[in-house]
Amino acid sequence: MTAGPGSGAARGPVAAVPGSARAAALGTALTGLLDRIAAACRAAGRDPAAVRLLPVTKFFPASDIDILYQLGRREFGESREQEAAAKVDELSGLSPIRWHMIGRLQRNKAKSVARWAAVVHSVDSERLATALDQGVSAARDAGHRDAALRVLLQVSLDRDPGRGGVVPTELAALADQVERCENLQLAGLMAIPPLDSEVEAAFARLAGIHARLRAAHPAATELSAGMSGDLEVAIAHGSTCVRVGTALMGARPITSQ
Repeated sequence: MTAGPGSGAARGPVAAVPGSARAAALGTALTGLLDRIAAACRAAGRDPAAVRLLPVTKFFPASDIDILYQLGRREFGESREQEAAAKVDELSGLSPIRWHMIGRLQRNKAKSVARWAAVVHSVDSERLATALDQGVSAARDAGHRDAALRVLLQVSLDRDPGRGGVVPTELAALADQVERCENLQLAGLMAIPPLDSEVEAAFARLAGIHARLRAAHPAATELSAGMSGDLEVAIAHGSTCVRVGTALMGARPITSQ
């Protein structure tokens, strides 16, 4: 079943994990990353507890997630359904743990994702929202989960269909539809800055879009924005969740290329 809230705050004690060089490397990287997030929050006049770190573990083995769990992490981001489902099964003994689907999601994968995801960051169409709603209903009936699925609407800042996201002019209708879904909870927004964009301007625009969404849907407080290279700018513009892969995990394994 879906686990309850995990240890999502950016800053917190990093316990020592005995063992391999990989464990030591991840522990060092995690400490440095949490310090970086905390510094960005201080610079923005924000409480570090208001910004969660979401480790992006796609392409990395379940053993890395196990290490990060021992280091206090309880939430993990994956972007490929088949890979994620295998990790969920392999790590089923870890509790509590919350899995986030952060990549583009096809409707035919919605039923599977609904079995294990606590949060989906990439809802960008009414048809996908409907498929997830139906998937969560089926998962609840089958006893695979006992909670609604929190969803973030991915908003497109560049209108590039290849990168996903709903255009801002269609965001209100999608938000209204998600609110009507019995098995979904509208949590907020997610976005990725356009390629070769001025990141400051992109995140400032996103902050304005999020403010308008919250005016109509006050519970949609989450803003998933910022990655390894731009998390400071995202935090300055209100991000509540930074999705970090490379700065924590290192370069992708060669087999992922």
